[in-house]
Amino acid sequence: MLELREIYKYYNPGTVNEMCLFHDFNFQVEEGEFVSVVGSNGSGKTSMLNIICGSIDVDEGAVLINGQNITNMPEHKRMQRIGRVFQNPAMGTCPSMTILENMALAENKGKSYNLGRGVNRKREEAYREMLRPLNLGLEDKMHVKVGSLSGGQRQAMSLLMSTMTPMDFLILDEHTAALDPKTAEINMQLTDQVVKEKKLTSIMVTHNLRYAIEYGNRLVMMHQGKIILDKKGEDKKNMDVEDVLNLFNEISIECGN
Repeated sequence: MLELREIYKYYNPGTVNEMCLFHDFNFQVEEGEFVSVVGSNGSGKTSMLNIICGSIDVDEGAVLINGQNITNMPEHKRMQRIGRVFQNPAMGTCPSMTILENMALAENKGKSYNLGRGVNRKREEAYREMLRPLNLGLEDKMHVKVGSLSGGQRQAMSLLMSTMTPMDFLILDEHTAALDPKTAEINMQLTDQVVKEKKLTSIMVTHNLRYAIEYGNRLVMMHQGKIILDKKGEDKKNMDVEDVLNLFNEISIECGN
């Protein structure tokens, strides 16, 4: 279980631009949940992910995973048990290395990187079998540099690579936002498949309301550092895009937009 407990986060403290984004913010994600998080720009969605991953510090409060306080744990150590896929397809892979080399590095996540003479060729066929279900032809491009792949192919690879080792959480940070509609659909279907097959606990931030409704078993909406909607199970299934869009519109009117 993930828990954000009594979180306070200030930006630009001690200046005229000081802003308190999170004030006594509390959030829990149970094991096995697939949470879709929506909200307007500046609502705190990405900041929440960054706090979970350790990319930014909190001013007060605690971050706990399975009861362990990881608030002061550095980002690189947290990422041994957290997989993260970013909005930019280029951030999850090394473009100057081949598909084979990228997957070999991903499989070694959390282990010591001892110097060796090269990639273990015995694993090449295993990597091919991992890539084959993506139906993107990547299994036949093992020695092609990742930088020459399309954005959709790289994002699919990022998702696969982030889940190659055991983990506590999968973090999806607007991971379809930079893709064209068709490629985004393919990556969302792949995401759903991977999450279900590996029984992952996942948090997905998205601006696509249809994805938020169709995927996952819990829907959260954030606004100004607060959770204003939290639906799960049957309550989530009974919602549609219009319900979420109407709430967005109400918020916009209240904010003078």
